[in-house]
Amino acid sequence: MSAPFGRRLTRVVSNDAVGAYRVVVAADPDGPPPRPGQFYMLAAEAGWGGGRDERPFLPRALSVLREGPDGLQFLLEDVGPGTARLCALQAGEALWLTGPLGNGFEPPADGRRAVLCGGGVGIAPLAIWQDALGSAATVLLGFRDAEHADGAALLYGSAVATDDGSVGHHGFVTEMLVAELDRDAHAVVYACGPPPMLEAVRELCLARAIPAQLALEAPMACGFGACYGCVVPAADGGYVRVCVDGPVLDAAALAGVA
Repeated sequence: MSAPFGRRLTRVVSNDAVGAYRVVVAADPDGPPPRPGQFYMLAAEAGWGGGRDERPFLPRALSVLREGPDGLQFLLEDVGPGTARLCALQAGEALWLTGPLGNGFEPPADGRRAVLCGGGVGIAPLAIWQDALGSAATVLLGFRDAEHADGAALLYGSAVATDDGSVGHHGFVTEMLVAELDRDAHAVVYACGPPPMLEAVRELCLARAIPAQLALEAPMACGFGACYGCVVPAADGGYVRVCVDGPVLDAAALAGVA
């Protein structure tokens, strides 16, 4: 379903720590249900600005982690002033939401199995997609260290890699993906994470002619395709806007992940 026009004011239900991350739940009884892979633009009602004149921050684009009985769940990490404010939200505080926006994941075709590959906060859209796919999906997740790897508990049955080797495979999640596709290449890869990880997935799947859908993470100002601040190069020489053409895009249609 399409998002209703304009933003709407919701209330924070809870804000809980999961390792290095926060899971913020917002009640959204008037909004349409999201499709796996879609995103929302979030802004706190109060304290949403910085500097001497308290100029407002731009809304933050966040993939929905899942839709639960209490509302929409979002996975956050404090990486700057905007996300710091969102991470500090308390139950009962007001939160502006716009969404759900963009295009989500498409199910596997031709009898292919689903392989989910996520890095950091990029695990968020894979959680709601795993809920939709069921237990048959293979899940590979990569994190910086053990504290961040606690986020793997948000999905089930996942294999974990950490950069420092403190949990699971010592190395990149894409190394586990290579081994998984060596075992059985009749798959569709669904990936979300930092741009270097997504570029590695794109190149790997392109070289092996394996279909892949990438949920791109990009800074956004509007979420509606008006500002062209989130474009990435397309394989045909043009550009696509992550907010309206994505955030889920066919890897083969991209020239790279900026």
